Amino acid sequence: MTPANGSDGGGMRSGGADGLVITGGTLMRAGRRWIVPVVLVGGLALSACSKSQEAAPEPPARVDQILFAGARRQGVRLTAKAAERLGVQTAPVQAAPGGKLVIPAAAVEYNNDGTAFTYTSPEPLAYVQQPITIDAVTGDQAVLSAGPSVGTPVVTVGSAELLGVEVSEFEE
Repeated sequence: MTPANGSDGGGMRSGGADGLVITGGTLMRAGRRWIVPVVLVGGLALSACSKSQEAAPEPPARVDQILFAGARRQGVRLTAKAAERLGVQTAPVQAAPGGKLVIPAAAVEYNNDGTAFTYTSPEPLAYVQQPITIDAVTGDQAVLSAGPSVGTPVVTVGSAELLGVEVSEFEE
């Protein structure tokens, strides 16, 4: 026979319309059972928020203002790891007879309008476009009548990726 309080004596039974639950002889309101799941979910959400507040990692490449020939110019700055992944290589501008300059042909890049430029590296991991005027390309050398001064490092490997960083800055 069932006791008058609605329990079968086994420990847990729902009460009915009054919203009471009897568990092991303890009376609880059924409407408050949601507290535990809400507290657990809220705690998980707060712990996720604390992780998002940690410092974001430095981007591998960014467009930045770089000091070049005494003025600030737009260029690309890489992290050391990004430069290593890209395999960025440079070579110094050489002097040629008659006041001409020589750079590796691999250092020559072209803008959409057909003008030529090369990336120079005025400081470690910083790269800036510099216009050049090509007189001739002979084998793997480009002879210039105008460009960076002798000894300036120019990028021979990785120029296309640097240009991609600059172009993507304008597409966003």
